[in-house]
Amino acid sequence: MSRNDYSSGMVELRIPAKAEYIQLVRTVIGEVASINPNLNLGRIADLRLAVSEAVTNAYREHTRQNIEDQIVIRCDLTEGKIEIEINDQGAGFNPDQIPSLPDSKDPNRLNYESGVGFSLIQELSDETVVEVGKHGTKVRLIFNLNDA
Repeated sequence: MSRNDYSSGMVELRIPAKAEYIQLVRTVIGEVASINPNLNLGRIADLRLAVSEAVTNAYREHTRQNIEDQIVIRCDLTEGKIEIEINDQGAGFNPDQIPSLPDSKDPNRLNYESGVGFSLIQELSDETVVEVGKHGTKVRLIFNLNDA
């Protein structure tokens, strides 16, 4: 990637399933996103929070199932979008089984204890894709730069 080419580049992180690495991922992915000068600070904050929630979910799944494999995070800057992929070895989940929650500004949202993180991920990203397979779960978060 040339100094003035903000349209492409990929970074991959492989982290142990330990809580102390979540902040590192959030920081690195936020810095990678900030390479593109067209992405405003608010949008970068949204991206960092969504990534943090997704990596936290992967960490919890690894911890719950005693999985020692690494969690793999890829951040791909392509023309017009940033795509972040979080891969874990957990059993996965069906996003359609997560109950619909009230809007994040609705006070009734405080009555919900589970599914809030995934709902927040969906709210903050332009597109969220979950793929569950026999080798784990892949969550893709897509942020369009045209909306920045």
